[in-house]
Amino acid sequence: MKLSRHAAILELVRTHRVPSHEALRELLAARGIEVAQATLSRDIRHLGLIKAPDDQGGSAYVVPVGGADVTPTLSRLLPALYVGADGVGNLLVLKTLVGGAQPIAVAIDSAGWPEIVGTIGGDDTILIVLRSPDHRETVVSRIEAIADRRGDGDR
Repeated sequence: MKLSRHAAILELVRTHRVPSHEALRELLAARGIEVAQATLSRDIRHLGLIKAPDDQGGSAYVVPVGGADVTPTLSRLLPALYVGADGVGNLLVLKTLVGGAQPIAVAIDSAGWPEIVGTIGGDDTILIVLRSPDHRETVVSRIEAIADRRGDGDR
């Protein structure tokens, strides 16, 4: 949940004027993400957000130039969250632990694999649309190889 919350915070700060912790907390709540004030303060610190003067005469949170890229990586997410995959034709469904689908979908999209048209991430399921049914086994093999990097051999 932390990775998806961080991604949501960065998106909100980049697309909305966020003058305070409370304004950010309300924007997150509108997306169904409830967060305590202390947690939000830690998130802001961890993401390196700063308050800067804005064009409305006040200040708002911004991501500093060259700010941290917190796009989750597949090598970090898959070993911990991947459950399995199945598909038909050019559609592939990935199952994850609860809360793992959206960060993995973001990471897959960010990876830019040429075999993938796009993803739709739910809570524990990702729909991956492939360019061709011929790519399904290649993508599954790649995902499973990344997921197995934790070395326990159970996948």
